[in-house]
This record gives sequence, C-alpha cells and structure tokens, in this order.
Amino acid sequence: MTPDYSVLDRPDVLMHLFHPRPEERSSAAIAGAVDLAIPTADRATLGARFHPAAAADAPTILFFHGNGEIVADYDNIAPVYNRLGMGFLPVDYRGYGRSTGRPTVAAMMRDAHRVLEFVTDRLRADGRTGPLLVMGRSLGSASAIELAAGRGDRAAGLIIESGFALAGPLLALLGADPQAIGFSEEQTFDHIRKMQAHTGPLLVIHAELDHIIPFRDGRALFDASPSPQKELRMIRGADHNDVMLRDPQAYFEAIRRLADSLRA
Repeated sequence: MTPDYSVLDRPDVLMHLFHPRPEERSSAAIAGAVDLAIPTADRATLGARFHPAAAADAPTILFFHGNGEIVADYDNIAPVYNRLGMGFLPVDYRGYGRSTGRPTVAAMMRDAHRVLEFVTDRLRADGRTGPLLVMGRSLGSASAIELAAGRGDRAAGLIIESGFALAGPLLALLGADPQAIGFSEEQTFDHIRKMQAHTGPLLVIHAELDHIIPFRDGRALFDASPSPQKELRMIRGADHNDVMLRDPQAYFEAIRRLADSLRA
C-alpha cells in the first residue's frame, strides 16, 4: 500500500508534529567536522554535519534526531562516537537548523531516501569503506524505520532510540485527534509492518519510564522484527529526554557492540 500522508500534512496537525528552529550558533567550523548541504529534487537543501572517525573503514552512523532538536545540538556528543571508533552524521529536517523549506511528513519521509543516497555516495567518494548504520530518535525513528524496511541494501544496521510503534496515541498526546482527521496507521507510517520486513541487525534503546512514547512501543518494534541479530536495551529510570544522560555507559556500550559486530 502506498502511504498517504495528506491527513497529517494539514496545518492543524503539523503545528503539533514539528517544532523547527534555526541554528543560532556562530558559523565557526567545528574541529574535525564537515558541514554538508544535501539538495533535494524540489530544490530544498538539508543541512547535515559529518564527524568522521579516524579510520577509513570505521562504521558511520547516519542519525535522524528528535523533534525540537537540530544537528548543532549534537556537536558535543559526536566526539563520544568518535572515541568509540565511529563516524557520526546527524541531519536536519526541512526548516530545522540550516535546512531550507517547510517541514511536512511527506517531505520528511521522502527526504530520508535522498539523504541515504547522498550519504552513501559521499562516503564512497571519500574512500570510507566501513558499514553504515541508520539511527533514529523519537520522531526520527520514522525516517530510520522507513529506510531499514526499504533500503536495507545501503544500511548495514538499524538503531531505534525512543521510537514509536503506533502513531495514533502519539498524535493524541501531542494534541491532534486521530479519529477526527481520518488517521490510519496502515495508510501512513505502518511501523509494525515495516519492522516485519527488517531482517538486518537491530538495536532498540528505550527509556523505562518514557511518558511520551511508552516502553511498550520499543518492545513492539523489537518483537515485530524477525532479525536473528537484535537487542532491546531498556534504560532504567530514564524518561523520554534523558535516555542518553541517565545511563551513558549502557547506552553507548549497546551501540558500540552493534557497530563492532558489523565491523568484525
């Protein structure tokens, strides 16, 4: 079934789904990082920042962030990935950070494919031969799951942090009425079906006490995947926005373990 995001791309719904903000920091270069501008077919430009690992054969994580976040928010986190021997490449949605355009669900899902193509081509041109992992946090889980289900040939592994299995309850929590707008899981995100198509390596990280996207969503995504190599990592005592901070050792150790398995 071809997704129809028109029920979500209405002003009264988009105001709840997206909270874009520009990058307000100075334009000074981040040491070792490379700013990228990813063109789309309809002439928008998506901002991204690549924090490469030292080794050319190191894994790289393509990261789709959460709502209200931008690429620059991860400038202080990227060095952690680098110290673990991984490259880190967060990308902004339309209207976020240095990206142009206006965010919509249809554009976000379409742009994910363009981003993956651009990044894999760029890594190849730079002589980077390591595996590429796709990671999505919260809202970004939609982009990551979309790619894992349909572009597994380019993505060696999938990491979902605080991802949603069902969008209906999340829409209701954010202030939209799924029934009133004619929302259907099967006609839009359909994450459970997409995860059923994902057979590659999988890591699901979720907060035990997540009040926005409950832990049961992470469990449902994990259970739906038939992958023979998968891990569900609960971060005990954590909520939606402090997953990484509550137990950074458990968080990054799980990611490192998956990356090392692909590198091996």
